Amino acid sequence: MESRSDNTPLVVLVGETASGKSALAMELARRFDGEIINADSWAVYRDFDIGTAKPSALDCSHVPHHLINVANPSKGFSAAEYKRLALATIADITSRAKLPILAGGTGLYIDSVIFDYSFLPPAAPEVRAAFNKLSIGELLQKAAEADIDTIDIDIRNKRRIIRLLETGGALAKRHELRKDTLIIGLSVPRDALLERVTRRVDVMLDAGLEQEVAKLSERYGWDAEPMKGIGYREFYDYFNGAQTLDQTRQRIISATMNLAKRQRTWFKRNNGIHWISKQAEAVELITTLLNK
Repeated sequence: MESRSDNTPLVVLVGETASGKSALAMELARRFDGEIINADSWAVYRDFDIGTAKPSALDCSHVPHHLINVANPSKGFSAAEYKRLALATIADITSRAKLPILAGGTGLYIDSVIFDYSFLPPAAPEVRAAFNKLSIGELLQKAAEADIDTIDIDIRNKRRIIRLLETGGALAKRHELRKDTLIIGLSVPRDALLERVTRRVDVMLDAGLEQEVAKLSERYGWDAEPMKGIGYREFYDYFNGAQTLDQTRQRIISATMNLAKRQRTWFKRNNGIHWISKQAEAVELITTLLNK
């Protein structure tokens, strides 16, 4: 089991997509001499930049960001790999007397670190190869036949479904919450969130999202794991001539709002999250943590 770096402060910033986590993490990192650890399952991939809303080069020059561009798009990336890298990064940041700030919306990645998940061993290569030949619909049918509950996974993510089938429905073992860990959640009203999502999608399109998707689909193919992420998969029908750019935009907005709903459901299960709506509340909570 990896070292968890317990007894050292860790700030975790969670919330729905487009809730303002990145901006708040930047402000908190500047104020408390911190460094940011990405906890978004799409931003780990190299080359996928605009659609994953990665921090800009300017942001990274002001505050160090970690676990961005660490995964090969052709090979995929797992929560177990994320946990290993995150723990090592937390230990490194702490060793330099900086404050680690884990920020993102991928609940499984975050929980794997703060609850020290024990992941099950990988399946035999031939078993995974056989599952990979099946469609998502066929995989879900197999899960239903085996009475395996898929409620806690993204059923559009083929790798997650395969992993669930490989383990017979068994999930990673969760331990007690890491000590000296402050979990802050950003709460945004739905109407305001929809405005933010819409604005962010428009900014991505203006920044060249269509061109990025075209380039990456040609380079990696539509079956590459990050091509299934929101902002990328919605372009498949567009490039096949089955929908307009405006319809693609609307699909991205709708998919993002659906993701926000799933994120909200996931994080509501954690009673240890301090939900806030103002930066001052986060500052007060972190100050209390560091003065313990």
